[in-house]
Amino acid sequence: MNDPGASTAIRILCSPVTAAELRQRMPQAGVCGTYTFVHPTPEAPQPDAEIGFVSRDITGASTKFDVKPDTAMYYEALLHAPHLQWVHIHSAGLDRPIYIDLQARGVTVTNSAGHNARSVAQMALGGVLALSRHLPRFMAAQREARWLPPFEQAPPRDLDGQVAVIVGWGAIGQHIAQVLQALAVRVRVARHDASRAAQGADITVAYDAVGTLLADADWLILACPISDATLRLIDAEALARLPAHAHLINVSRGTVVDEAALIDALTHGRLAGAYLDVFEQEPLPADSPLWRLDNVIATPHSSGHSSGNRERVLQMFLRELARREAAGLLRE
Repeated sequence: MNDPGASTAIRILCSPVTAAELRQRMPQAGVCGTYTFVHPTPEAPQPDAEIGFVSRDITGASTKFDVKPDTAMYYEALLHAPHLQWVHIHSAGLDRPIYIDLQARGVTVTNSAGHNARSVAQMALGGVLALSRHLPRFMAAQREARWLPPFEQAPPRDLDGQVAVIVGWGAIGQHIAQVLQALAVRVRVARHDASRAAQGADITVAYDAVGTLLADADWLILACPISDATLRLIDAEALARLPAHAHLINVSRGTVVDEAALIDALTHGRLAGAYLDVFEQEPLPADSPLWRLDNVIATPHSSGHSSGNRERVLQMFLRELARREAAGLLRE
């Protein structure tokens, strides 16, 4: 199965750590073909391969906007592999330039959608609960060793009966909705295909009608993929439709929101607060006001980070490899 010297072996470009795991796991996963593993090195930076597997240890600290040298070495190898047919990536998003370029030359790129859906949903819900219960205020007081008697503060609003507008109805959006509904929060949904009603939602509309849901919304929760339909979907006009007591949660992509308009609304009290895990530019520049606004919780695109992710992604890759092998989609 995995004979590095076999002339008919299909080559998989991946990290050395991932190669070792795949060698061990392939037989149990029903993968029957002959494969060999290649990796770019400074001495041989562009090995050819039929398959690429971009695991989390390859992207490392790189972002869409800031590609580190080790990651760039793998990206260049993929771009220059003449026989490359298929690349599987550890993330759900396909919006990095490398994946767009590969697809443009006819390479199939599959993602790992859903592998971290529960983790992302939990982080979004953590943002809802933290903002709802005024935790940023208490944490600031804790850093100053300052006691805040609750009767001297405006009380948090009851979460029961509040309205959450969830934009995106994939696994993340559905997990968020399930928990919010258990907390007696009413859910409205904007999704790509509004002809299919979101189960349990009061209202389902298409993305371009999200503005019709915002006038009495308490929470605007963004959990959608980036696309032509969602790029800058939440602009200054949409933000202006929200009540001043509303909060925004973004675990989608930074470019779903007009960030300048969001900062303006948060700064001038037209929006009560936000939990943001994604930004227009990542890493978030040190001079961004979002770092310093006391009504904002900002995390470094980490909502999907969880201990079980690597195992789930490996399983997804192996299932897809076995499927393609059985269907005769792989060529030496």
